[in-house]
Amino acid sequence: MEAVCLNSGPVFDDCEEYEDGGDCSVVEHDNEIHENDSKKEPPQPTVGLEFRSFDEAYDFYNMYGKEKGFGVRVSNSWFRSKRKERYRAKLSCSNAGFKKKSGANHPRPETRTGCPAMLVIKLVDSKRWRIVEVVLQHNHTVSPEIGRFYKSHKKMILASKKQQESTPDTEVHTIKLYRTFIDAAYNGSQEVEETDSGLPVDTSKHLELKEGDAHALYNYFCRMKLTNPNFFYLMDLDDEGCLRNVFWADARSRAAFNSFSDAVAIDTTSLRNKYEIPLISFVGLNNHGQPVLLGCGFLGHDSVEYFIWMLKSWQTCMLGRHPQVILTDQSKSVQIAVSKVFPQACHCYCLSYVMQRVPEKLGGLKGYESIKMQLYKAVYNSLKITEFESSWGQMISQHGLKDNKWLQSLYEDREKWVPVYLKDISFMGIMPIKENESLDSFFDGYVHKHTSFKEFVDKYDLALQRKYLKEAMADMESRSSSFELKTKCKFEQQLSRIFTKEIFKKFQKEVEEMHSCFNTRQVNIIGPIMTFVVKERVESEGSEKEIRQFEVLYETTQVEVRCICSLFNFKGYLCRHALNVLNYNGVEDIPSQYILPRWDKDYKRKTPVDSILSHVDVNNPVELYNHLHKHVMRVVEEGAQSEEHYMAVLKELEALLNRFSLIDDNLVSL
Repeated sequence: MEAVCLNSGPVFDDCEEYEDGGDCSVVEHDNEIHENDSKKEPPQPTVGLEFRSFDEAYDFYNMYGKEKGFGVRVSNSWFRSKRKERYRAKLSCSNAGFKKKSGANHPRPETRTGCPAMLVIKLVDSKRWRIVEVVLQHNHTVSPEIGRFYKSHKKMILASKKQQESTPDTEVHTIKLYRTFIDAAYNGSQEVEETDSGLPVDTSKHLELKEGDAHALYNYFCRMKLTNPNFFYLMDLDDEGCLRNVFWADARSRAAFNSFSDAVAIDTTSLRNKYEIPLISFVGLNNHGQPVLLGCGFLGHDSVEYFIWMLKSWQTCMLGRHPQVILTDQSKSVQIAVSKVFPQACHCYCLSYVMQRVPEKLGGLKGYESIKMQLYKAVYNSLKITEFESSWGQMISQHGLKDNKWLQSLYEDREKWVPVYLKDISFMGIMPIKENESLDSFFDGYVHKHTSFKEFVDKYDLALQRKYLKEAMADMESRSSSFELKTKCKFEQQLSRIFTKEIFKKFQKEVEEMHSCFNTRQVNIIGPIMTFVVKERVESEGSEKEIRQFEVLYETTQVEVRCICSLFNFKGYLCRHALNVLNYNGVEDIPSQYILPRWDKDYKRKTPVDSILSHVDVNNPVELYNHLHKHVMRVVEEGAQSEEHYMAVLKELEALLNRFSLIDDNLVSL
């Protein structure tokens, strides 16, 4: 491992303003500021912003200081390998700290105020500088009118004039790494633009931001970073500094990942339907079976490279963890990206995404209604692989569809989307397996084909708040309500005390439908494993009832049960056929392995904080924050359940804050 030298004191003795030996990368005219630029608010430093070099980071803060009215200096630096390579630095207001005491007879009066305003930047991947800490508040008056009196600003003006003399035709630019949103607003709708060198650049792979979109996005991220410290976002920039992709996740999404990331759908509806905003959403299901947002982003181009960036950003945000199951549409770009970023995950195509395309792909064919009926029968009704293969083959031969490329591709990928091939995968309810089921978009009703970036940002918080309110109401109902029992079966009574209301209602339907099953009989036995056949009357076309047979395996020593319909793996609770076999064998309580903790009404309260966060670096404030946030979110969730809980949590928090104040006072007195 490379040796790292942590300098305890400032490298620059008295921390004068930074002087760059080369040309200044920020060029700004002193008296020739463009009218449009003068009206723009300077970009605000926020944690996560990145730069191509230390100089650009310094110039960015210096320009921000000039606009706001304070000087800038490098107050500390850290170097590797005996001070040969800087890897971390602290840029401060020129009024930071205090001057060293002088032994002169007439020392200069103190002009500094110990101002706390500063930012800390860190070298990332040996090529990018990232802001990792920011303090914006000053303890003195700042004014743009006196900006010209600071040394750092004078040097910037001199560098600008020097560059104008040597290259009089050079266009004035700001650093695109932090002005990306502003720049993109004016070049995103064009196909080709010119670089500084005059060469054309393809912008078709950039986000197409219209006027107002850039400021809306930028302001939203700044606001969230200030009000929600655990808010995470990344921006993907090309060599010209233009915006290609964006990913973000708020604190609640990051907390929800800890509880509900076992099965995740990557929703690309906006890309698939060519919406104005290329929105991607990462969605799981909470313990009520409701969709929960685990992060989202904007994708500049439908390609493997861009999807890999998006998935890696999500993985980074979630501390390197990955889902067990990932559902997507049939996009080959997504398929390749998932295999590269999450090779351990089971990747499947969402059945409802596939079936939604049937009218589009087959609607113009002769005998479409008959084709559709046979296709649905093969997909939704097949209990065995041989049944599916037979039904599919019959459909293809009867309608002459051997050369249909879409059906060919579906058949080649059948093991990724047809339920009969997916019975051994635990989907936790996220895979729709019935004809009337679908996986709705998380932002359904808030996003349409012509929604702009600005409109989406305006609606985003509203959508999340309504989802959170719905979840909070479901939590309250599940904990405070007693569920109406509809049978005398002990299975129903047992899970009414455990499951959330919505999941219990779904399980309750299985208990009620036990009456439609009959003639449960044992047909085979091998050691402790018995095979049963359960007959059920199911609805077919019209009002007619069809009798179907379901095979159920029952293992006596461990009391394990497995039905051929595999509802437990698809939905997370036992089916009516398995319940019949348990009842037939005198089992009064559902075995614990078939009561999934994720449907528990107290699941979020009981979910342990990840072991990955149990060993934190006490010297790393970011790790400490993330670790504490995981614990505190559980307290907040509990406190929001009722007025009584709220008052109890508030009282304890106030007591804790008072305790911290006493500790601080004692330290000061020492």
